[in-house]
Amino acid sequence: MSVTLLWAVDVYGRVYSVPTAGQRWERADDSLLELKRVTAGKGRCWGIGCDHHVYLNMMPHETPIRYKEETYENQRWNPVDGFTDTLLPTDRWSWSDVTGMNPQPLHGFQLPSRSWEWEGDWYVDQSCGGEPSQTGGWEYAVDFPANFSPDKKWNSCVRRRRWIRYRRYIAQGTWAKIPLDYPWKAPLPLCDITCGGWEMSDESGRYPYLWAVSQQGQVWFREGIHPRVPEGASWEEVEVPKEVAQLSLGPRDLLWAVLWDGNLMVRTGLSLDSPTGTSWVEVESPTKEVEALHVAVGVNVVWVVTKDYKVWFRRGVNSHNPCGSGWISIGGEMMMVDVGLNDQVWAVGEDRSLYFRMGVTPSEPSGNGWIPVSAQWGNNKEAAPPRDDFRNQLTEATQGSVLSCTDSDSELGPTEPANSPPVLEAADPSVVLLGEADAAPVHSEDTRTAPKSFIPASDSFINSLVSDRDKASTPQQTIKPQEEGVRSSPAQILMSPDAAGPGTPWSNVDLEGAEACRSAQAVRACSSNSGCAPYGLGLDGSHRVGDEEGPVWAWISGGGCNVDACSRISWLSATGPLVSSLSLTPVQSSAWSQQEHKEDIRKKPLERSNSVWVRKGVLRWWRDWKPQRWVDVGVALEQSTKLDGKKDSIFFVYYTHYDEKKYLHVFINEVTALVPVVQDCHYAFAVYTGQRTRHRCPLLLSAQSEQDMDDWLTLLSDCCCECRGITRPPSRQALWSTTAKGDVFVHEPSFSLEAATHTVTCDLMFWRQVPGHMRCVESNSLGLVWGIGWDGTAWVYSGSAGQQATPGDVHQQTDVRSVHVYENQRWNPVTGYTDKGLPTDRPMWSDEIGLKECTKGNTQPPSPQWSWVSEWSVDHTVPGGTDKEGWQYAADFPTTFHGHKTMKDFVRRRRWSRKCKTTLRGPWQQVPPIPLSDISLMPCLAQSKMEQVPLWALSDKGDVLCRLGVTTQNPAGTSWLHVGTDQPFKSISIGGANQVWAIAKDGAVFYRGSVSPHNPAGECWYHIPSPSRQTLRQVSVGRTSVFAVDENSNLWYRQGLTPSYPQGSAWELISNNVTKVSVGPLDQLWIIADGMPGFPGETPGAVCHRLGVGPMQPKGQHWDYGIGGGWEHISVRANSVEAPRTQHPLPVGPSRSPQTLTRANGNAMFFSVQKPLHISAVTLH
Repeated sequence: MSVTLLWAVDVYGRVYSVPTAGQRWERADDSLLELKRVTAGKGRCWGIGCDHHVYLNMMPHETPIRYKEETYENQRWNPVDGFTDTLLPTDRWSWSDVTGMNPQPLHGFQLPSRSWEWEGDWYVDQSCGGEPSQTGGWEYAVDFPANFSPDKKWNSCVRRRRWIRYRRYIAQGTWAKIPLDYPWKAPLPLCDITCGGWEMSDESGRYPYLWAVSQQGQVWFREGIHPRVPEGASWEEVEVPKEVAQLSLGPRDLLWAVLWDGNLMVRTGLSLDSPTGTSWVEVESPTKEVEALHVAVGVNVVWVVTKDYKVWFRRGVNSHNPCGSGWISIGGEMMMVDVGLNDQVWAVGEDRSLYFRMGVTPSEPSGNGWIPVSAQWGNNKEAAPPRDDFRNQLTEATQGSVLSCTDSDSELGPTEPANSPPVLEAADPSVVLLGEADAAPVHSEDTRTAPKSFIPASDSFINSLVSDRDKASTPQQTIKPQEEGVRSSPAQILMSPDAAGPGTPWSNVDLEGAEACRSAQAVRACSSNSGCAPYGLGLDGSHRVGDEEGPVWAWISGGGCNVDACSRISWLSATGPLVSSLSLTPVQSSAWSQQEHKEDIRKKPLERSNSVWVRKGVLRWWRDWKPQRWVDVGVALEQSTKLDGKKDSIFFVYYTHYDEKKYLHVFINEVTALVPVVQDCHYAFAVYTGQRTRHRCPLLLSAQSEQDMDDWLTLLSDCCCECRGITRPPSRQALWSTTAKGDVFVHEPSFSLEAATHTVTCDLMFWRQVPGHMRCVESNSLGLVWGIGWDGTAWVYSGSAGQQATPGDVHQQTDVRSVHVYENQRWNPVTGYTDKGLPTDRPMWSDEIGLKECTKGNTQPPSPQWSWVSEWSVDHTVPGGTDKEGWQYAADFPTTFHGHKTMKDFVRRRRWSRKCKTTLRGPWQQVPPIPLSDISLMPCLAQSKMEQVPLWALSDKGDVLCRLGVTTQNPAGTSWLHVGTDQPFKSISIGGANQVWAIAKDGAVFYRGSVSPHNPAGECWYHIPSPSRQTLRQVSVGRTSVFAVDENSNLWYRQGLTPSYPQGSAWELISNNVTKVSVGPLDQLWIIADGMPGFPGETPGAVCHRLGVGPMQPKGQHWDYGIGGGWEHISVRANSVEAPRTQHPLPVGPSRSPQTLTRANGNAMFFSVQKPLHISAVTLH
């Protein structure tokens, strides 16, 4: 790392610097130099002197700074004298610039300042266009202006040649005064200055920008700063809507300002093409009660100090969002802060010591503590100690003298006569006068309760220096010496010229301080038991503040100090208990140099108060407006810790549109789901919020690799769960769902989810992903969860509900599914069936519905997590049947296809299949050996107690199975019990009171009678008539209601269900656009809708909730649409969470007979008692 400098200014205006490779502060060589503040950049440092002039210190470099001055000598030919400098009146000047518009005689060139010297005299450039010339440097042309060439022709009537002279910058390593912009308008006296912008692009690394603020609140920009012109050329005023007090410019395009009213302002539109920006945006102070005092800007950070010396950090700041998104309080009380290279933070504490923010990294820009800058001072080898007692030693007048920038006495109130000695006000009765080191301080009891005086850290607040003092003033009197033993009253300290000594180095800073003291008020009276003794203030050259104990700091600038969190700097190492400033939060005592700074993307944010944690990366974003395409974007997850320990996170997406920087942001507490999606074989995922769910426009992002996507999903999901207080696995009442991709999601229900009023809307439900891959998942309120993979494998959830999963609960899971493409053909009389279709036909290789072209060559697995495990083959198991070659026939596209050819069939298709496999790990345990197609657990209340939980299932061949031995301790059960049927089934469901309904593959509906805990397989099947001209495909049974879905996506409700007649009486149509239905233990109704009304382009599959369902209204009233776009299955059969109900008194009357009331699964139901039939159980292996 190259040697760089840290710059600082003490209260007397003396400038110091310490190199990163050194150990000692070094004072500027010019002992008369007095600066109020400095701003450092790469290789240079600017400053404002007490004379309000701007100074520049360029670091010495091996390459000299040289500037080439040039002018052109122009001549015209005439027949008498040949070529002469006598030109026509319409010609250019005889000595001009290259354009000929401006006169530039040789004697008109002057050095811009004393920092330059001429290297030699003027000489003629003997080359023309970079090539050596034999014409003495002359270039010829027909006339002005024209193209000049070194060749003289018969029609060459004019000529020119270039004169060159170099000047060298000789002020490197010293402070040089910047000259005034004569004859241009010069800025008014300046009070603040800031430089930056050198990282705006790779080409601008040597072109820093300089901004300044005048005492009248105007903003100025320094033009013409160039590697060969380090001083710049002139000042340009930038319009501002309000008066500015202080500015800060970052290394790139961030510029913030503090206004006179205490608010902040941000300059937008800064770029290489527009270095002064385009507009101002006002930002409120961190607190409305306390105004902002100082601002410091870095690459992507903004720090602010308010007038109560509290430090604040601005969240979400970026070149795309220069205004940020919110404030977070940082521990410590500072006078001012400065952001240097690598966003490292330096500060001047309230005790006037220098501090460095420890642990500032790109992932944690707010750092984690303050450590002192412990560089050596003077001839001592010990580090300069922090000045915890400075406020008891430095008088208020001295503090004012450092910060004053007033040249007129009228601003400081009435002055004393010219022959009156300067008067200083004692800060409190225990003041120890400087120069009397042997005198012991006299402490007062009122010292602890004395109010803290306001010490402004900016020249712009000079008025506050006087206005914030105690208004209770007493006439100033000169203190006379008193005898020993006489108790002295509090009074001002008189500093006579004799006491000061003839050699006292008075400066304009000291004089301003003396003038400020004349208007100060006296201190309140000492207590009766305390005494104060007057002392002479002998300020000579060897006893000034800071000469022995180190400087008393007023300003610091780290813009030229290349330090990061991994740097090993001797004067920044914390090797013991760290010294903190007044009221600073204690810092960790571990050595900062031994900290590990390796960042892990999956590492959780540090559990630390008052901090900001950031994770940045690069992803691709699907731009959902035309032209729709993937766009490379920068992303950042920013998490802040509030004072109460709560976490607040924001996810940013930064992009550029037509060279304009823009951004999107999502509050993590508003995220409702993070869903992996299938998008053009990308590693993509969708970010849902309530608003984006309602508008069906999730934020689609993709990563470069599967690991990167998983890491981002894990990180975002952990932050979402943390802000919602979710720390455990799914509870027993959780809602389970799966996507068409096979991902498993859960939602933790609340009382308001099924409440009659103030129901939580579906678009605000938070879904979190559970490791695993399933086609469907079913559960109940006892914590039992079963799932079926796409290959029919049965899985049981091995994680304990509501408890942390152990390593033994996680198993390897595999799933296999088939990918299909359709080969389409049309018949013609000449060649028969061929792949030559009509122009209006579907593609000859397509998906099932024929809207998308899908060939065997371009078809990929569902997602990059899948891999092929077989080759393409003809599928003969297509619904509707096929012929021997796998073809299905129809009259035209699209109509119903059948497996045999007729005379009216002009088109045909066949399905090709290929298997793919995925492998992952999750809390799922396999249940061998029978592949399943459907499964159902009996819903119950959470307080229900059952020896065995009824579980019914269908094999992949349509056989009905009943699982025995299923308990909460053994959720996988022991064996399968086969239940005989006349035909294969495709859907089955068990509800309250052991009601079992099933649908055969031909659409017939059956009810299983006499099912009970003692007879788990029941007695016989009862046929239930299907809806008229409809074929049902799925059924779901709740506590007292039965719903079914037909092949046309219609939802039906079974009427007339009673305990005495559980088969019901008739079917009633409820709704259409339904693909799956789930009825819970409270008869709540949820479905997977085929699509969202008004959004035809959305992928089928949306979660919907039926509102208004109740005992008197079992069919509900209307639908509430939730998250959608590729949802496959939902199960609410575990949600028995009911809203609290008002207790009503029981009606007076005869009690019911206990023999007629039976409690089944926690629900009171009336039904007839039948003697159970014993069926022999057959265990299938």
